[in-house]
Amino acid sequence: MNKIAVLIPCYNEGKTIKKVVEDCKKALKNIPNSTVYVYDNNSTDSTAKLAKEAGAVVRHEYMQGKGNVIRRMFREIDAECYIMIDGDDTYPAEEIPTMASYVLDKKYDMVVGDRLSSSYFEENKRPFHGIGNKLVRGSINFFFKNDIRDIMTGYRAFSTEFVKTYPVLSKGFEIETEMSIFAIVNNMSIVNHVIEYRDRPAGSESKLNTFSDGFKVLWLIFTLYRNYKPFKFYGIFALFLTIIAAAFFIPHVWIPYHLTGKVANMPTLVTCGFCIIAAIISFYSGLILDTIQRKERREFEFRLQEVHQWFLKNK
Repeated sequence: MNKIAVLIPCYNEGKTIKKVVEDCKKALKNIPNSTVYVYDNNSTDSTAKLAKEAGAVVRHEYMQGKGNVIRRMFREIDAECYIMIDGDDTYPAEEIPTMASYVLDKKYDMVVGDRLSSSYFEENKRPFHGIGNKLVRGSINFFFKNDIRDIMTGYRAFSTEFVKTYPVLSKGFEIETEMSIFAIVNNMSIVNHVIEYRDRPAGSESKLNTFSDGFKVLWLIFTLYRNYKPFKFYGIFALFLTIIAAAFFIPHVWIPYHLTGKVANMPTLVTCGFCIIAAIISFYSGLILDTIQRKERREFEFRLQEVHQWFLKNK
């Protein structure tokens, strides 16, 4: 088992990967039993060759997508602390020992490399990326009540307990959002660590599509809120239907009936009745799903204990 495993998912990062690997190895020079792993994701350039020449352990994931790469990494590698960093040379590798110390010494489960509190908005030249990052961060911190300051950052440190209990479901760049919400919902310890961000060097291109990947991330937030907070989600829907039913029923059915003793708008009455039935179904659906979700959280705590015991045994 490695003390620290640096994980670098890569797709066509031939212009920067050699420097990133060398910087990571330099940061780890005083930490024994630490390894830099580069997982090549069907690159068509010299990424794998250059990474190997720089001293990294090179492996391959042939299913395209960052989420698929991270699933492979987490499955195959055992370590006391995992550092995830991109291969585009936008993150400072010299922060690795500090970020690892949060996990190894202070027992945090996830360390978030916070770009947005430092140089990101000055360095990043891609339009709408800053707005998108703020929107995603605000949405997650509003719906899930946390203070993660940079949701989309690709620079993180993880504990063994996090890595071995985290079910990777996303295939692409939504992975950072998914792992953030997973940590929040399961009450895992999270800390923000401010890092300096630098834009990609000339000739290096981002694989992130601002709009399509941005919409995927926002849809994922909506989906995970529904899955992890079902009572609130379906409760809001039930309340919305009840308000609509009341808004039509009171002026168009109840008041005329009170004045004349007759139901003047039978179709409105029927429609309002269906809205109330739908609201009741939604409310109880949320109640049932919330019970299931609570049971899953209890089972997760048992899985966490099993992973912790495995870690102590193999440490």
